[in-house]
Amino acid sequence: MRVCLASTSPARLMLLRQAGIEPATRAPQVDEEAVIAATEASEARTLPPEEHVLLLARRKAADVAETLAAEGFEGLVIGGDSMFELDGEILGKPYAPEAARARWQSMRGRTGVLHSGHSVFLVGPGGTLTEAHAVAAASVSFAADVTDAEIDAYVATGEPLLVAGAFTVDSLGGAFIERVEGDPSTVVGMSLSTLRRLVRELGVEWTALWNRTGATTP
Repeated sequence: MRVCLASTSPARLMLLRQAGIEPATRAPQVDEEAVIAATEASEARTLPPEEHVLLLARRKAADVAETLAAEGFEGLVIGGDSMFELDGEILGKPYAPEAARARWQSMRGRTGVLHSGHSVFLVGPGGTLTEAHAVAAASVSFAADVTDAEIDAYVATGEPLLVAGAFTVDSLGGAFIERVEGDPSTVVGMSLSTLRRLVRELGVEWTALWNRTGATTP
């Protein structure tokens, strides 16, 4: 079965590849800040993390699924969104080195929660759309003895600047993480066990997604 990842995230792409899935990729055309602002304004409340990531995951997957359906694509479209919560504070991508450095100085020795939203659309004949969604969460505990020199060296690599929470568990940042409770792939960007459940809800066996062909743009 054809699979398209509605994301430009290298981590999510690599995660699917390691799980035996070589998806096509398509960047969703979604203004995330505008979507959240409009929703919170209409509902007169601040969305909690789990609703925040689920809303964005669905919007991104829906955008790509609707576009591909109009092009005659049939298969699965997978979208995701993640955010890190530390003591009730939402920590997104720091972007600036100074922000990443301050973030790490604050996080060492503490435990936070990575929330990951998942959205899967099955695009059927004639452009029919069926969807399933879920949120997964995993707690992440950071080493208390991470030094300022290590933080400076890590920030200098650029890796923590463009990821939720300013850390990775599957690359350079993994050495500074002492414990992950929950599905480890959730921290990478998508819970594979959650994706499998959603795919099966749509009537598709997970093993039907395994392929070894090169990715294409659908």
